[in-house]
Amino acid sequence: MIEISSAVQQDKIIALLNSYQEAGVEFSFKEKKGINLYFETNIDDLEKAAKLAKKAIKGQTWGSILYFRVIPVQ
Repeated sequence: MIEISSAVQQDKIIALLNSYQEAGVEFSFKEKKGINLYFETNIDDLEKAAKLAKKAIKGQTWGSILYFRVIPVQ
């Protein structure tokens, strides 16, 4: 599971990662707690999953200026 902390653009982050499918990696939204969004992933390497999610968000026009944090969680 990965945790994404962002105070804004949460709906766009959820939509982006729910539709993400690159190199066999997928994310699915599980829950929201405050500003934290939690996503399950189909790969075991959570560090890699966090990096891919961050790259995907930063690749968006709205994400390139967004202040957010992505970390792996157990």
